[in-house]
Amino acid sequence: MSGHSKWSTIKRRKGAEDAKRGKIFTRIGRDITIAAREGGGDEVNNAKLKLAIAKAKAANMPRENIERAVKKGTGELEGGSLDEITYEAYGVEGIAFMIEVMTDNTNRTLAEIKAVLNRNGGKLAAAGSVAWQFAQKGCITLKGDNLNFDEVFLVAAEAGADDVEDDEGTVTVYTPREAFAAVEQALADAGYEVEDSELRWMAKEETEVPADKAVQNMRLMEKLEELDDTQGVASNLAMSQEVLAAFETA
Repeated sequence: MSGHSKWSTIKRRKGAEDAKRGKIFTRIGRDITIAAREGGGDEVNNAKLKLAIAKAKAANMPRENIERAVKKGTGELEGGSLDEITYEAYGVEGIAFMIEVMTDNTNRTLAEIKAVLNRNGGKLAAAGSVAWQFAQKGCITLKGDNLNFDEVFLVAAEAGADDVEDDEGTVTVYTPREAFAAVEQALADAGYEVEDSELRWMAKEETEVPADKAVQNMRLMEKLEELDDTQGVASNLAMSQEVLAAFETA
């Protein structure tokens, strides 16, 4: 998973650019709305909502925007009707993609995704033709100075995690879907601060393609992630350090 972990690092660095365009507010606002819709508007009793609001505050999202997003989720305001959809696609050289979106207009979102795919050498795939190559895993990112990797590993492993990575000081814990909540709770009980926590599609096996084709696929991934309705994009592309370096300098 190290290549995709590095890709996550690249995306974190790009977060400031997203914030300037206002897209991060849209995405976090939707996360808040969904969390409130699923678990209620009290963040004390809704861990998912608490994390979404923490992200909003970290991004300097105005308080009134946060409150409005919560009220949409609880039904106090109109506009809380959002659909969560996962589209399947192929990129350059047959690389598989899973595209998670949250939208209030499925026709618009689908048209935007098709346009990006067509312009970047990809194509939409039939439902089920790609998903079998992936599994959903919990991804929990911890923050804090001087995190002890071995200690985190022990706590996470005992709770059911199946992998832990340290990427330039950022520790990410990967779990099976069914152990996600238990591992997150165990880490919180041990005093660790969770920076991010979500279910992600992870490729069961990664596929290598020539470096220039890999960069094309990463560019496609980037363009898909820039769409307002996109919540996450996963692929089975093998991302070597050489490819990642080529992408950053392209």
